[in-house]
Amino acid sequence: MAEAPLPEQAFSPSRAPVEGGCQRAYRIGLTGNIATGKSNVGQLLHALGAAYIDADRVAHEVMVPGQAAYQAVVAHFGARILAPDGAIDRRALGAIVFSDPEELRELERCVHPAAIAEVERRIQASTACVVVVEAIKLLESGMAETYDAIWVTTCPEAEQVRRLQESRGLDRVEALRRIHAQPPQAEKLARADVIIDTGGTKAETRAQVHAAWARIPCHAARQP
Repeated sequence: MAEAPLPEQAFSPSRAPVEGGCQRAYRIGLTGNIATGKSNVGQLLHALGAAYIDADRVAHEVMVPGQAAYQAVVAHFGARILAPDGAIDRRALGAIVFSDPEELRELERCVHPAAIAEVERRIQASTACVVVVEAIKLLESGMAETYDAIWVTTCPEAEQVRRLQESRGLDRVEALRRIHAQPPQAEKLARADVIIDTGGTKAETRAQVHAAWARIPCHAARQP
């Protein structure tokens, strides 16, 4: 999880840095359904100066052997999800949870507490004035209550399918199955403080991110 503090020029008088950071970081919760461009938006925010934490990657990290969620996941799903070296085979696990909503909920029960605790530890350790946490289950996990703003990415379903086929090698049927295993995008959009439509060009997405960044109250955003 790369993190970088905002440049000193970006601090506003009302949020003067304390020992190299802010009195309290402005927290952005970045969410959206699968393949709607969350990571791209997160990286754009990071380039503008925000600390960036990928909660979904943290969730994978806590399932590594010896980490907080590993035993609980293996105890529930068994040897069928294990690779020969004892690590959790994410493809095998994904095939189970994306075809059975109850199994997906069980995985979340095993993983979310440890992942949320680790994300909070990283937020507290950051010295940045703005911290962005990307999490596909931000709203469903209850994490959203601790954030100052909820940003939601969206794009047409056809674009989600195309991205999943291109980036993960899924066929159309599997891509649609994963998309439809999640709550409708409308549920996240209804909770959004900021909506970023990533269905257009990269330049259009970047322009939306820069415009929203400029409205963040804790600093005077600078355009790169």
